[in-house]
Amino acid sequence: MNISLWVPRVFALTAVVGILVAGSVMPGRAQPDAGRLAMVKAMTFDVFGTVVDWRSSIIKEGQELSGRLGFEVDWAQFADDWRGGYGPAMRRVRSGELPWTRIDDLHRMILDDLIPKHGLTLLGEAERDNFNRVWHRLQPWPDTVSGLTRLRKRYVLATLSNGNVALLVNMAKHSGLPWDAVLSSELARHYKPDPEVYLTAADLLGLEPEEVMMVAAHKGDLRAAAALGFKTAYVPRPLEYGPGREVDTTPDASFDVVASDFNDFADQLGIR
Repeated sequence: MNISLWVPRVFALTAVVGILVAGSVMPGRAQPDAGRLAMVKAMTFDVFGTVVDWRSSIIKEGQELSGRLGFEVDWAQFADDWRGGYGPAMRRVRSGELPWTRIDDLHRMILDDLIPKHGLTLLGEAERDNFNRVWHRLQPWPDTVSGLTRLRKRYVLATLSNGNVALLVNMAKHSGLPWDAVLSSELARHYKPDPEVYLTAADLLGLEPEEVMMVAAHKGDLRAAAALGFKTAYVPRPLEYGPGREVDTTPDASFDVVASDFNDFADQLGIR
């Protein structure tokens, strides 16, 4: 497999009010154990929600679509419904109800189900296909590019997402995400939290699980990785599901690092 290198570029985003700022005190947070982390050579990152703000990105593109075609849609609800179909669709693959199906195709299946519900039946095939690819164009959180660029000074950085490889490559090009490698559940033909996904990533990086740190905003992802020997970093994104939804961001005491964002993460590791 060819591992793609990405040259970071700065991507300016409007500041998001209300997120935790770097250096703030978080419940359950302790200083990282330098000895425990000494073996870490690479970091693998969950992407949807952890690295990129999927909800705001979908709402923005939906509003632009409405503006071009002249119809009204509750795009916030649409984004929530689209993302809400993600877990159930993957479970159908994981259970064997569906054969291996990449995320682009699962997203399209969910989109096709939502089109009549949200009054989008006038969308033609080309418009549906392009809108389905909004997932390739998701925008990063404000701290993402700067934080990843700092972390990359010391560690190999790779995606470890349920998104398919083409989606992740296009997203990296679109948003200037400075990955050293683009790894996906597609390479293991399993979806997280199946162990095969994490173990395949470590193997492709030429590392043992304990030499890799999984970084995510989702506790289940981290716990699944930790069970296989990965180190873990919890970077909660309180606004992932919008400002009106309460999300439990209290960390598990077993996580190796707890950070408010990627720059705080780099600060805790002493990376300038």
